[in-house]
Amino acid sequence: MVRKAFAALGAVLITLGLLATPASARLLPLAPLQTLTWTANNSVTAYASAPATAVAGETTIVFENSEATGNTSGMSHTLTFDTTTDGYNHNVTTNIVANPFDPTNGRHEVTVTLLPGKYRYFCAFPGHETMTGELIVTDGGGGDTTPPTVTAAVTGQKDPQGNYIKSASVTLTATDTQSGVAKTEYKVDSGAWTAYTAPVTVSTLGAHMVHYRATDVAGNTSPEGMASFTIVDGPAQDTTPPTVTAALTGQRDPQGNYVEVATVSLTATDAESGVDKVEYQLDGGAWTAYTAAVAVNTAGMHMFHYRATDKAGNTSPEGMSHFTVVKSDTTAPTVSAAVDGTKDGDGNYVGKATVTVAATDAGSGVGTIEYKVDGGAWTAYAAPFPVSTAGAHTVTFRATDKAGNVSPEGTVTFTVVAGDDTTAPTVAAAVTGDQDANWSYVGKATVTVTAADSGSGVASIEYKLDSGLWTVYPAPIVVTALGSHVLKYRATDKAGNVAAEQSGSFKVVQIGPRPDACPDSDVRETVVIGDIDSQVENIDTGNGCTINDIIAENAEYASHDSFVRHVKAVTAELVDNGVLSSDDRGRIVTAALESSVGGSPSSLPDSARSNVV
Repeated sequence: MVRKAFAALGAVLITLGLLATPASARLLPLAPLQTLTWTANNSVTAYASAPATAVAGETTIVFENSEATGNTSGMSHTLTFDTTTDGYNHNVTTNIVANPFDPTNGRHEVTVTLLPGKYRYFCAFPGHETMTGELIVTDGGGGDTTPPTVTAAVTGQKDPQGNYIKSASVTLTATDTQSGVAKTEYKVDSGAWTAYTAPVTVSTLGAHMVHYRATDVAGNTSPEGMASFTIVDGPAQDTTPPTVTAALTGQRDPQGNYVEVATVSLTATDAESGVDKVEYQLDGGAWTAYTAAVAVNTAGMHMFHYRATDKAGNTSPEGMSHFTVVKSDTTAPTVSAAVDGTKDGDGNYVGKATVTVAATDAGSGVGTIEYKVDGGAWTAYAAPFPVSTAGAHTVTFRATDKAGNVSPEGTVTFTVVAGDDTTAPTVAAAVTGDQDANWSYVGKATVTVTAADSGSGVASIEYKLDSGLWTVYPAPIVVTALGSHVLKYRATDKAGNVAAEQSGSFKVVQIGPRPDACPDSDVRETVVIGDIDSQVENIDTGNGCTINDIIAENAEYASHDSFVRHVKAVTAELVDNGVLSSDDRGRIVTAALESSVGGSPSSLPDSARSNVV
């Protein structure tokens, strides 16, 4: 019964795309179910532990990157199986991202089928390139004396006599039901045997014979196969890509969202060589061959890309469709609150009490959490919050799911009494660096924040640069973004007293003479795209070019979607360089989506458009 249950789970994982079953996969005698465990910690050079060998068959893969395995920094790692490098098995497409603070506390499991041979695994995050290894899988005994089976398929544009016009493509497929395929080889006419890694294109005019064979892991080589065909010259080749369109169907709510599921159907046509393949990509995933309408039932906003390729190799421009799926959820979330802090003998909280609110929803998911203190205004809950005013308090809380269901209100009551320390810390900031004659900092400025508290001691120092978020101050901050900056800073002591917020300003200028890359700048006060005003200040980006200059709305774009992708890319770089905040980038991208630059905007519900960044 256990073996049947895991076989059923494997079928589910195949459906979800967690377990790949290529054409070369084969049924193996079931080995005892095994569990292989990888762990990670604070290191970016190696996994904390990893298996070296395994036996072919159903296998539970466990990847844990948690505090229990030594990750005390909150760093994310992946366990990714290589599906492209020659010499390794490629049937396992597991790609697990684990973080100590994710919903499963960094521990993840998937069930896969391991084949005899060798697998390569690695961490896919930049900077973690040396976190890699190999897993050797044996067949558990029994000799393999049966060679692989290998077939050839020849494709291309034909004339009425069956000859291939201009070129033919040969695709080889090899399978082995025991030890597995080790290599596939081919030779064209009387040429040398060559390792097969991708379809082979033959374009020399005349008759041809492609020979092919395969060898399994046990060393058995298949009989040599042959495919013959003739290449002839013909009319001018097809250079026009196919036309491909998408149609969305499904039940929609008043806001234009799709309820439960949205179905995407693709249609491609090509008047010359004919359509060879149609592909799609969902939410930035892998390109996948389109064979039938695609049903998307995951709640949230989605981006669906698609393209088509004809038999002459011309590929259409990518198309895009945006849509949002919501669940028909009628059950409100469950919400609770907890109060923490230092208590006196009467159970009162000394100095302050910290309130944490948590909500769960098994249907459409939690949309918002709100709270109010002592009958005040409802406030969006983002993180645990302190209540430091002395006296009795009541905190009321509620949650709303993505389907609009609101939970009953909950309450917690408690009393805060004043501690011995009622004096806030003192906090100061200093800016240092090379300055020019105008007191501007050349190239960079270093900001140092200090705090002192003679009572309970300093608990934390925070700073906020320009329009960024409040951030814990760890060490002196080096600011290299050119332009004027505003620094705000504050400190909190261990009794909960918060120093008054202070601020200062400074300016960073470029080293040496500042080049003007855009002498004829667009100097409108705000970033305007087409006739859409983003309300974001059109500032100089540091080299004489304004944000509107960088966006270049009057340049040539293949489509509206191409323009939007350009805006997303350049504004992301401006955020990385400290020129834009994430919120301002979102407003600019939304303006680009709503504009008509490059053509008509893609169909996107109004409720989702503001979320697209």
